[in-house]
Amino acid sequence: MHEVIEKLQELSEQIPVPLELPDFDQLVEVEEQILIPLPGELKEYLLYASDVVYGSIEPVTAADPGSHTYLPEVAAYAWSIGLEREFIPICQVGDDFYCIDQQGEVLLWQDGELSEDSWESFWDWAQDVWLNQ
Repeated sequence: MHEVIEKLQELSEQIPVPLELPDFDQLVEVEEQILIPLPGELKEYLLYASDVVYGSIEPVTAADPGSHTYLPEVAAYAWSIGLEREFIPICQVGDDFYCIDQQGEVLLWQDGELSEDSWESFWDWAQDVWLNQ
């Protein structure tokens, strides 16, 4: 995890209005809004690396409710178009979503169904997909 976070922070692009990291209370608010607990690795990402801007992949964030990557908004949209509520979207790519289950496995929901692509953890997904885009 720490190695992936360090690599993401090294590669993070400078933008005019930097993203902010949420605090623990903001994560609790997000959980209350989506009515499902956040898996541990997703919490770690949100607390320590969700301010990273790198490439075209834009994972969810939890600090700014006005952001297009704000987790409750991304989740509401994903669930409204058919993603099962047991999955939490972590990244939207068009109408496809990378999502995480309560055990921390990341899956790709593509064309309205779960594909065979999966990663054992958020950090595996970040390494294989986000960093290698």
